[in-house]
Amino acid sequence: MKRVLKWLGLGLVVLIIGLIAPVGYIELACRPSGQVDAYTPILPPEDHRAEGRTLLTYPEWHIVHAYDDYAAVIENDDPHAYNYASAIAGFWTSLCSLSDASGPHGGFPSAFKQTIYTIGVSFTAELLAKAAYEETLGRAATWIRGPSRSLLDDLSAQQAREYSRFLQQVPWYKWDFTADRTALNDTASADWRDRERRLSLGLEYAVKTRYARVIAAAVANMEPDALQLRMIITDMTEAELSTFPGVRIVQTRPEGIEIETPRYRELTTLLLDMASAGANFTEIAGNDDIMFTLISDTPNLTDALHSFARQGYQDHRHLMLVDVPNLAQTLRQLDSQSIQIEHIHDY
Repeated sequence: MKRVLKWLGLGLVVLIIGLIAPVGYIELACRPSGQVDAYTPILPPEDHRAEGRTLLTYPEWHIVHAYDDYAAVIENDDPHAYNYASAIAGFWTSLCSLSDASGPHGGFPSAFKQTIYTIGVSFTAELLAKAAYEETLGRAATWIRGPSRSLLDDLSAQQAREYSRFLQQVPWYKWDFTADRTALNDTASADWRDRERRLSLGLEYAVKTRYARVIAAAVANMEPDALQLRMIITDMTEAELSTFPGVRIVQTRPEGIEIETPRYRELTTLLLDMASAGANFTEIAGNDDIMFTLISDTPNLTDALHSFARQGYQDHRHLMLVDVPNLAQTLRQLDSQSIQIEHIHDY
């Protein structure tokens, strides 16, 4: 028994070291380079958001995209077909590239960076645990099932797709995992695969339900992140701007019209619509640089900070950085190319 406990303890130590090793690598090998760009903001300090956050928001979205990729894979295949190691590596390698590129943008705000590290370690642990099961017992269950998908194979694919869409705008811990677990129990047949899915996914949903409650309680007393930001727009009248949903006119400045808009996924749609209507952007949240992601059939794009293939899709994602005054024209030019804007990363 002492020998077993010894090896279990050693294994736990190795696991912990493995989980935090990427953090150490990024801190040591992916240091910000370059001098901070000099820029005098137009908006007052209370409306500023650290420019480095436009880069640091991507790792959170990488997790959102990973769930989307997973949903795409299991729509027609089994969970063991998803490359969990690639999803984990994508998080840390993209964070390394972004850390290196953050120098001219003031680096990463330290408190926010620690949050990203915590999220990354948690994401890594979750996917390793899921891979350990799906690559072994889960794969064996598909051999017993045979080539035909079960009821819960299809239901879990549907749940994964709905969850990935939910994450586009709402924190994960607000998802109703209990409802998903109930749906598994209500839909499952007596087939072996359904019983296995009901047990394994039911356990996963139960753990996430409890963890979500812990996270929700932890953030309950914290000041929530702002749901709006301010920017300055030109080449559009106040009357025209007021037709866009969620836009509030603040004032007209010599540099343009100051407006308040939603953040997150809604902002991407809004900026695309504005650019299409002829608007140009002078400053966003007190910054003159912003990052966005593109989807293309090409493995590499010129000036991309980082590029990699998407799982479940026959295309590639590219992390791009552009001056805010050039953002609108860049978005308009995409219409004539075989490139799709995926998400514009605010701060």
